[in-house]
Amino acid sequence: MTDKLKGIIFYSKNIKDNDLFIKILSSNDEINQGMVYGGNSSKKKLIYQNGYFINYFIKKKNENSPSAITAEISPPYLSKIIEDKYKLHALLSILSLINISIVEGQIIKGFYNSVYRLILIIINENRWIIFYCEWLFNLLQLIGYQIDYNKHTENNYYDTVNQNFLYEPSSNTIEFPHNLFNNSKKLSYKNLSNVFTIFESIFTKNHLDNMNYRMPISYINFKKIILNTLQNL
Repeated sequence: MTDKLKGIIFYSKNIKDNDLFIKILSSNDEINQGMVYGGNSSKKKLIYQNGYFINYFIKKKNENSPSAITAEISPPYLSKIIEDKYKLHALLSILSLINISIVEGQIIKGFYNSVYRLILIIINENRWIIFYCEWLFNLLQLIGYQIDYNKHTENNYYDTVNQNFLYEPSSNTIEFPHNLFNNSKKLSYKNLSNVFTIFESIFTKNHLDNMNYRMPISYINFKKIILNTLQNL
């Protein structure tokens, strides 16, 4: 048996009647995946939930057999997220973005810590949505598509086609919400909508299109819920 590991479950799938296949983003910034035998039993399914942090072991009988995972829940605990529909949808969107940003065998340094810190903020902070937006751009940086908006505070427009900042607007630009990330931290429908638009343009063009993926439905659902709420305020 290997040493005890720590990570977050970001994907699960029922296998047969009682078994579960899961993917874990480990604190070592790599993907572990394997079977949880009996994972759908009334006792075990309380542990192996998407978004839960776990301490776990991985073992393999032989090269041809799938890895078997056993685990226990570890902090941070998600009760405050599960009780809040906005926080819950945010968590599901984060997990869905993890699932299409990293694959088994790949290591993205700092990925786990970025997710861990964000989830702590979502649990404990009231204005967590601003940190969620910052994380979207941090995710782009982690996977190699940095948008360094802190160096372009004098340029208020972002060209979604050429993917660069501009001082003056053009047919391809959208206003970059600098005031969401500076000291004023002004949250509005327009600011948040622009964050989503800019993130999606970069993520889709540079990452999803290369892998023939689409934006995950959990991310789309969260965007709709939060924008509809802001629009109706």
